[in-house]
Amino acid sequence: MKLQVVLSLCAVLAVSLQAPSPEQCGCEITNSGDDFPHDKLSTADGNASDCNRNITPNKTVELESLLLGLERRIAQLHKDVSVLEREDDGELYGVLSLYVIENEMVEIRHLMDRLNSTTETDQHLTADAVQQLRALRVEMREMETFDTAQVVRGRLDNELLRMDLNDCQNGLNATPPPTQPPPRTCAHGQLQNVTGPRVFTKGEYPGSYPYGAWGRDPEPEPGKESWYWLVMMTSGNKFSNYIRLYSSLSSLIVGKSVPGNVDIHPSNPTTNTIQGPNNVLYRGALYYNCYNQPEVCRFNLTTKKVTNFRLPEGTRYNSKGNFCQLDECYPFTDLDLATDESGVWVTYTTSQDFGNLVLSKVEEGEPPRLGQTWHTSIYKQAITNTFMACGVLYATRFKTKGVEEIFYALDTVTGKERFNLGILMNKMAPKIQALNYSPVDQMLHAYSDANMVSYKALFA
Repeated sequence: MKLQVVLSLCAVLAVSLQAPSPEQCGCEITNSGDDFPHDKLSTADGNASDCNRNITPNKTVELESLLLGLERRIAQLHKDVSVLEREDDGELYGVLSLYVIENEMVEIRHLMDRLNSTTETDQHLTADAVQQLRALRVEMREMETFDTAQVVRGRLDNELLRMDLNDCQNGLNATPPPTQPPPRTCAHGQLQNVTGPRVFTKGEYPGSYPYGAWGRDPEPEPGKESWYWLVMMTSGNKFSNYIRLYSSLSSLIVGKSVPGNVDIHPSNPTTNTIQGPNNVLYRGALYYNCYNQPEVCRFNLTTKKVTNFRLPEGTRYNSKGNFCQLDECYPFTDLDLATDESGVWVTYTTSQDFGNLVLSKVEEGEPPRLGQTWHTSIYKQAITNTFMACGVLYATRFKTKGVEEIFYALDTVTGKERFNLGILMNKMAPKIQALNYSPVDQMLHAYSDANMVSYKALFA
């Protein structure tokens, strides 16, 4: 009997020694399926990012710009040939006309070379992108089989429901059309919208000189109706001493400057050279902020003569009254020159106006002078740019890296202001350093981080 008790106690002691501690817990999980291919997912994500970097709106707009330049050049060539056929005298006139036509043919050839190069590159890019997308589609379908709990599918369904809900709410609370300035006399009505970009080119110096301005002369000299001009801040993004000319849009796109530069002064900067990017060309003269002065300079491209006039006392200059966005201000944008159907305008700010924007009409003469002036209630550093169109001042502000908003208008006839226009512009780069309206073709010419971009202004 004692022996049995001893044996029982030994058995209990052995079992108690082998049992796990109550504080320890362990379990074994067996995966009946395949391991999730994290490496494939990472590779697919990288390939998708590569596609997004390679396929950009810039490439499409660049191609459209080349086609537009070619279209205009061919039309001009046809016009010149027709004139030659009608007026050829068999002597000097015919020789000169043939020389002009020869130059136009050279420009067309340059455009065709650029177009062929761009098209070939885009074809290779498209073919590569198609292959990558097909491979991505196959890989993503394979990965969907691992979503056995339908988690991803559920999220997609929820996202679709959220989009439908937003569409429904937007339909019930539809955004009213942009508020228009008061009615006034204008050949083509009021600004309704801006479309584009219509033209996009990196010019002769891709990525260089991020500050500058470009556009057309609203009232050019005879024979220069198709010319374009360009001013780049070649010294510290602040100063310049020349204007660059192009005989046509196609010349600008392919980066062939004819007749070339017109120098204001050999030194840069110095007295009466250019300070800041907000410049315009009008009747063969460049209007700009004079170096180190609260003054407007007018440089006649033919006579090479500079005349200037001073702005009101207290005008802020030397980068003290700039255009700004939330993160930064654009240096040396104190003065903004603009043109429209009626001539030249200038916006600025003064200490008397406590930093609010001031608009003045520039009256031509020797020297030019300030005409009528409007004092606005909008703070200068709350906007990124201004332009004039048909006697109405418009102001823009930074909305996102891809969108700029025309939100403000001042009608110079009624003096009334509007702050909720809501006209959006798609950008090719985050910043627009200069914005000029051309009444010749109702285009907005933007200089945007070294790129030259233009938009079509649509009027009522």
